[in-house]
Amino acid sequence: MEEVIKNKFTYTEKKDTRSGFGAGLAELGRTNPNVVALCADLVGSLKMQEFIKENPERFFQIGIAEANMMGIAAGLTIGGKIPFTGTFANFSTGRVYDQIRQSIAYSDKNVKICASHAGLTLGEDGATHQILEDIGLMKMLPGMVVINPCDYNQTKAATIAIAEYEGPVYLRFGRPVVPIFTPDDQKFEIGKAVHLIEGNDVTIIATGHLVWEAIQAAEALEADGISAEVINIHTIKPLDEEAILKSVAKTGCVVTCEEHNYLGGLGESVARVLALNTPAPQEFVATNDTFGESGTPAQLMEKYGLSKEVIVEKAKKVLKRV
Repeated sequence: MEEVIKNKFTYTEKKDTRSGFGAGLAELGRTNPNVVALCADLVGSLKMQEFIKENPERFFQIGIAEANMMGIAAGLTIGGKIPFTGTFANFSTGRVYDQIRQSIAYSDKNVKICASHAGLTLGEDGATHQILEDIGLMKMLPGMVVINPCDYNQTKAATIAIAEYEGPVYLRFGRPVVPIFTPDDQKFEIGKAVHLIEGNDVTIIATGHLVWEAIQAAEALEADGISAEVINIHTIKPLDEEAILKSVAKTGCVVTCEEHNYLGGLGESVARVLALNTPAPQEFVATNDTFGESGTPAQLMEKYGLSKEVIVEKAKKVLKRV
């Protein structure tokens, strides 16, 4: 397969992050007998087939009854099971928020809420399915961990890691194929940011599908004589505040990048950290208080400004504010 090199990062193939979840879940099926899986009639979309084939007695097909799925998952934890629920991000959060709040978060149940098809890149299914508020909804719940990995390998690693964490977790991933550029043997640490590129002029903090765009933006900025530091924030809650503050202390400004509404997402979490510690100029690459629409993932990312070109533009803009 052709090898592609971008900004010293190499990838040989592209895969969807939901397949990383499926691979991680299958591995857990082989190594952790307490892991069980539940799905709301979307087994194929969540790539759960391998787990089901190998562990049919540990899988529960709930059907199109997402609220019921969350209640069942909460109940399973009482018997020592580690339930992984699977459906689209919109149905994993907005449709079942009351059940998550009361039965999982308030009750501090060890449920792993695994959400595929998040953000605009769900694509042609349109605005009703393209949830852009889920990070905000979930991070506001006391005790809820919120994770948004960037590629297949990191999603697989995150899926395996959250089984070892005691407490509720929201794991967000997506539908489109994206470059695999993180190590396949990585150790995923909840709440620990990953420094991808060292730089001195501007900090670019990205999550999920926007991490690769941030890497490409840093390459373009380097060609213009601007040294950009790129940080992958895969865990939005708990946030790696130390990594953010250390980087911004060096660069003096920051651009945050996410496939989510700028209201309530990663950017606002970073802004809070800066406001409480070292206020600094910040620009946001995110959707601007809007719903999505039907289109290909590439078309939507371009239209709504979630691209390397916009990251470059925002980086140059924030540098003028320092």
